[in-house]
Amino acid sequence: MKNSRHSMPQVNAGSMADIAFLLLIFFLVTAMIPKDKGINRKLPTPCPYGEICDTQINKRNMLEVHVNSNNELFVENEIVKIENLKALAIEFLDNNGDKSCNYCNGKNLNASSDNPKEAVISLKNDSQTSYDFYIQIQDELTNAYYELRSNYATTKFKKSVNALTKAELLEVREAYPFILSEAELK
Repeated sequence: MKNSRHSMPQVNAGSMADIAFLLLIFFLVTAMIPKDKGINRKLPTPCPYGEICDTQINKRNMLEVHVNSNNELFVENEIVKIENLKALAIEFLDNNGDKSCNYCNGKNLNASSDNPKEAVISLKNDSQTSYDFYIQIQDELTNAYYELRSNYATTKFKKSVNALTKAELLEVREAYPFILSEAELK
């Protein structure tokens, strides 16, 4: 004889694994995956085999920026605050190739390069430099180039950088090419 008072109702758990699997797939497909952040730089082409690719650069056309392991910033061997790096880079780069400067506002032209197309910013970092400080330096240098390009576009084309055609944008980039040399500080 069967006792009905002690029987427990049972739940069919056979399809629970299927439901859990479907929920997992649903959340994997619909979840937003954050994009990796990084620095957008175009690397130079490798030197062809058998050629000497070292380029001699006039000392006047190189702005030396060093960062030590204590996150201290040196420009031309003088300690500088990060907030001043953009202005120093603009002063160095901007002279229109004839040692005149549309945007220098009375700054020292002796600190300028011969031509913005020949100007090189040499950035050397210690291996112990913090990543955040390195990114701040990169941002300041990028902002310097952006400001120079924006001023050039406004002066030459009477447009903002965002309103330029592709041909005009190429001309602006050719006028102020982003030339950055990076190395580890020894």
